[in-house]
Amino acid sequence: MEASAGPGTPPTTSVAIKPVIVVDAGHNGGNASDPDAVNRQVPAGRGATKPCNTTGTVTESGYPEHAFTFDVARRVSDALDAKGLRVVNTRADDTGVGPCVDERAAIGNEAEADAVVSIHADGNIAEGARGFHIAYSDPPLNPAQEGPALELADAMLAAMSSSGFAPAGYIGEGGLDGRADLAGLNLSERPAILVECGNMRDAADAAVMTSPEGRQRYADAIVAGIFGYLD
Repeated sequence: MEASAGPGTPPTTSVAIKPVIVVDAGHNGGNASDPDAVNRQVPAGRGATKPCNTTGTVTESGYPEHAFTFDVARRVSDALDAKGLRVVNTRADDTGVGPCVDERAAIGNEAEADAVVSIHADGNIAEGARGFHIAYSDPPLNPAQEGPALELADAMLAAMSSSGFAPAGYIGEGGLDGRADLAGLNLSERPAILVECGNMRDAADAAVMTSPEGRQRYADAIVAGIFGYLD
């Protein structure tokens, strides 16, 4: 749409601003090779510190969380990019170390992201512990955490549920889990959530996570949750 211009002034054309989505694939494939780096203490918000990162969990068959999250994140990123959104990934491969949890939050803040979605999988060994849950920063530390992050969490909960994934019954409430100990959420100044897609130590959840078709289902649900929030 052209804006009005005075005599002799070339007309200007307004440009639609694309939403910015930060896709944060949890952990990294090289973390285990550099324990000094990943165990280094970094700010975690609320006056606390915690290790830079961790190696993540694995299924009983040895399929690692870092590989799962990276694969799902790439599928999500590709779908968002194809739909015309601007996508920022916190890591470009599955062979590096980090980034640290505080650096991941900073990536979202610096990108002025409209939404930050961190992708993980749980490793709870309790019998019967299965299903997804969505973490958000609680109590909130800034306006983005107070309202928009909760709206993003609700939209993701609805999308995951409607995609056939069952919310976890062993943690949080109804698939939502307010957390005060997650640095990536505490330090975020943008709407941010962490999606624990399922429990890798549960055979049924692991069967979905280890199949390409299952990872595509997770990616499709996450993309639907992001658009549910943006709409």
